[in-house]
Amino acid sequence: KLSFGHRLEILDAAGRSVGTVKEEVFTFLPRFRMYRGGDYIGEIQKKFTFFKPVFTLSCNGWQVEGDILEWDYDVRDSGGGLIAHLSKELLHLTDTYVLDIADPQHALLVLMIALSIDAAKCSSNSE
Repeated sequence: KLSFGHRLEILDAAGRSVGTVKEEVFTFLPRFRMYRGGDYIGEIQKKFTFFKPVFTLSCNGWQVEGDILEWDYDVRDSGGGLIAHLSKELLHLTDTYVLDIADPQHALLVLMIALSIDAAKCSSNSE
């Protein structure tokens, strides 16, 4: 599909779209809109920081903080509880992440977060 910026479709085993992540292109820092089915659920946006990457979600108050090398990320709720841990595996031909999710009901949203982070890194490397 033609679009400006990244547009990432998440499909179920039958090939039906269950989620979409769309990059907002005219922003200073990376921002992505997330959709479950066709319904808008919120945005994930990178914050301006000097050392560790930080992203916030508008839909539930979660925050994502990465390490200085941008290989590992923790997704935390507004109270600081760990929702998921994302880690990039090395020595692969493509970007490969392991998603350790505490509650399976958060799997789709955590996958959208991982795709957004990877797309944001891809966009910043191509500039």
